[in-house]
Amino acid sequence: MQRAKTILFYKPDLVLSTFTDEGGRETLQNYIPFKGIYSAGRLDYDSEGLLIITADGGLIHRLTDPVQHVDKTYLAMVEGDADPAKVHLLEKGIQLKEFRTQPCQAMIVAEPALEPRRRPVTPHGPTFWIRIQLREGKKHQVRHMTAAIGYPCLRLVRVAIGPLGLGNLQPGQWRELTEQEVNLLKGGKR
Repeated sequence: MQRAKTILFYKPDLVLSTFTDEGGRETLQNYIPFKGIYSAGRLDYDSEGLLIITADGGLIHRLTDPVQHVDKTYLAMVEGDADPAKVHLLEKGIQLKEFRTQPCQAMIVAEPALEPRRRPVTPHGPTFWIRIQLREGKKHQVRHMTAAIGYPCLRLVRVAIGPLGLGNLQPGQWRELTEQEVNLLKGGKR
């Protein structure tokens, strides 16, 4: 039996994490030439970064079910003066309107070497970058978390899902995962 095709894709900003859109916006179909595969999770239209796209329903479930605790790592450009004590608050969990976030890892990092966005970010004050690693993924969660501690998120890039990162991919590029990489995502040995 042939294994399901599984793609690692660097979603640019201003692209939907679906293959169709009645509004005419760019979708995965503009970049991925395969049919019958689906995104394992989503990134907001304005967010960018790593998506796993596959026809493997079990893998989609593993990557999107919060009970599975698959880490997702983000880089967030935020506006404000960097305060490590405030950023540390993210690690304990933040009370948002609907729920309290689970503990996570968060730290201030140097500005990453990323391609410019298609729609530039226009800060109104100083900015800095935070690396956040979560095991959950509610809608707009990272943006809500940083805003809750006084840091509006201006740019959000998912750089890793589980053990796999963007590597050398540039926005709009994709590559097929190896069988070993798929096994890693499924919780196999490294």
